[in-house]
Amino acid sequence: MTPQDAASVAPSTPAPSPGALPAPPRLAAKGIVLTGASSGIGRATALAMASEGAALVLAARDEAALQGLVRECEALGGRATAVPTDVTDPEAVAALARRALEVLGQVDVWINNVGVGAVGRFDETPVAAHRRVVEANLLGHIHGAHAILGAMRQRGRGTLINMISIGGWIPTPYAAAYSASKFGLRGFSEALRGELVDLPGVHVCEVYPTFVDSPGLSHGANYSGRQVGAPPPLIDPRRVARVLVALSASERPRAKTYMGAPALPGMFAHALAPDLLARAMGHVMRRALAGAGPALAADGNLFQSSRTHEVDGGFRRQRRPFAAPGGYVLLGLMAAGAAWALRPRRA
Repeated sequence: MTPQDAASVAPSTPAPSPGALPAPPRLAAKGIVLTGASSGIGRATALAMASEGAALVLAARDEAALQGLVRECEALGGRATAVPTDVTDPEAVAALARRALEVLGQVDVWINNVGVGAVGRFDETPVAAHRRVVEANLLGHIHGAHAILGAMRQRGRGTLINMISIGGWIPTPYAAAYSASKFGLRGFSEALRGELVDLPGVHVCEVYPTFVDSPGLSHGANYSGRQVGAPPPLIDPRRVARVLVALSASERPRAKTYMGAPALPGMFAHALAPDLLARAMGHVMRRALAGAGPALAADGNLFQSSRTHEVDGGFRRQRRPFAAPGGYVLLGLMAAGAAWALRPRRA
């Protein structure tokens, strides 16, 4: 766990002495809505929160997958309700909020966790795919915030968590719509937090993991003609889930959480030399795709629910000789950016 992660997670408590009562579950009094719950980070988070006693309303497009997850959550001691929802539909998200308030009585935490992507050259990727990525990643989060903030404002309490990824700071060539959605989501979250400054009990949190070993990449759309993988180091989805549990349990959660070794170097590189970083990322992505095997074009889970619903993506078990370790790449980019920004200039 990085220092940034540690700052977000509640400190560990000493082991209880013999005969002492066990600590109560951290989320026993919390009503939580989680979108994108059926796989990856969402599934890991639902299970982690259930083990902490949370009352959950779980949303995703696949009702059968949600019902199976409900049973797993209840076996761990939590309460869970499935509400099939497509976050690109604002009316469906408003209905999700109404159902959550009906079931939970109050929504303490709303986690916007849906995220999709489309890999391929911008002009060779269908416009409908670009549009769908923005609708899910950006408008889906906006729909969630709009549906629940009125109730949080009226109550004077609540936490809204937006899952963004480090893609909100670092451009991702060959996934231009993904970059647009994540950069936009970062701006939306910051603007919303400023708007809610008069409500100290209402919090807007952003979580920025680097590459996570979730099924997201294999489930996403691919128009590149090449197999898509994830560069190391990869984060276990359960580690992200622990951070989300800690943020949800806190009465004063931190606004921004960065996860993964490349996160801060990448942000510094973007601050020092954004154009150089974009060009360098373009070279890295182009080389990675050129070294990958062929693949057929596929819409993935853009327009229909994912085929499988695991927590792990399985990328940590694969050997990818053409993928340079992301942390070292970004550290190098940061150094190059600093050298470029601080180079002597002629008058």
